[in-house]
Amino acid sequence: MSSHSTAGEESEQALKTAAGLSYSPGFGNEHVSEAVPGALPVGRNSPQRAPLGLYAEQLSGSAFTEPRHANRRTWLYRARPSADHPPFHRIGNGLLRSAPFTEVEPDPNRLRWSALPLPEEPTDFVDGLYTVGGNGNVLERSGMGVHLYRADRSMKDRFFCDSDGELLVVPELGGLLLRTELGPLRVEPGHIALIPRGLRFLVELLDGPARGYVCENYGQPFQLPELGPIGANGLANPRDFLAPVAAYEDREVRERQVEVVNKFGGNLWAAAHDHSPLDVVAWHGNHVPYVYDLTRFNVMGSISFDHPDPSIFTVLTSPTDTPGLANVDFVVFAPRWLVGEDTFRPPYFHRNVMSEFMGLIKGAYDAKAEGFVPGGASLHNMMSAHGPDRETFDRASAAELGPQKVDDGLAFMFETRWPVVTTRHAMDAGHRQGGYDEVWQGLETHFRQ
Repeated sequence: MSSHSTAGEESEQALKTAAGLSYSPGFGNEHVSEAVPGALPVGRNSPQRAPLGLYAEQLSGSAFTEPRHANRRTWLYRARPSADHPPFHRIGNGLLRSAPFTEVEPDPNRLRWSALPLPEEPTDFVDGLYTVGGNGNVLERSGMGVHLYRADRSMKDRFFCDSDGELLVVPELGGLLLRTELGPLRVEPGHIALIPRGLRFLVELLDGPARGYVCENYGQPFQLPELGPIGANGLANPRDFLAPVAAYEDREVRERQVEVVNKFGGNLWAAAHDHSPLDVVAWHGNHVPYVYDLTRFNVMGSISFDHPDPSIFTVLTSPTDTPGLANVDFVVFAPRWLVGEDTFRPPYFHRNVMSEFMGLIKGAYDAKAEGFVPGGASLHNMMSAHGPDRETFDRASAAELGPQKVDDGLAFMFETRWPVVTTRHAMDAGHRQGGYDEVWQGLETHFRQ
């Protein structure tokens, strides 16, 4: 593409690519894909001479000796090995931060933000990453980072990979084309995309400025939650997760004008390349990216009385050594029917040992009458008391109960085992809402002896 191409021309080309994509379904599958017939070796992974003059390379997302069910790796067959690059050098982090978070002290107060303003200067996905906070330690591969992103231009001859963790991308505004080493994915608001640790990719905008949320999971890779008494079916079904198919570009660039940005040890590093890293002609394995349509989530709920715990809405979970205790869960509040008899139907008042970061993709959230807006966020840290505001409480307490469809919003939550420590710029942000505590004012006593 010409260096004089406009943003509109780039979006048009990205839309054409996105419109014709094919996928390979199934979460955790051993996917197999080749863009050129015969590019995959048969019966072995690393023959003396790989087919078609390609290089064989393994991308490992887990230790070699982890149990088979937890082992993540993909074999790549590419035009050039990814080792073909000069040294990385440090570049600026912008507003991207990593754990441990030490800029401010852990804060028990309830926090809420309006939507992050769109950029005023040309900004791509990497430059637009904005860290709200997180926990754990990237060097110990534990915890998570909570980021926002905003962009008004596509990445061009610039690629990103995260050595610190996998990235769960949750768009709120604008569609994205994610061109990864294993092939392209289209992700729109209402979808999520999961980019595994260490995989290189770029982000192209499909329809103007884009904004959304990112969970950077430093810990064990996301997996589908166990279903327990639910049985064999329900929640997020494996076949609805879509992996890309191989689609390579064999492109050389003069004077090493291709930049690969690597997030490593909490900082950004860059190396100049003389070719596109998207030169994988074939691959097979299970360390792969996915896209998932949240409308496919099979919601479970009470059909008698009471409000189930929000854990019933878990899409993906990153486990720890303690059974049932997640490093981070991704939870979605999708359209659903409420039918509970003699039941207060919005989320109940509670204090939780887990910490909850919430975002809103569209519409309204049923526990807050106002103030929680698409693109905005709230943080209720460990043991912070929260629940419906007064208007929501009064309305729900007096409502005539009947079957009720909740379909006017789509919200989600990153729920994590440790408190989320915020960044200084998130605490000082102009879009942080002051007076959030006031939404619970006026909840007067109705106690009568």
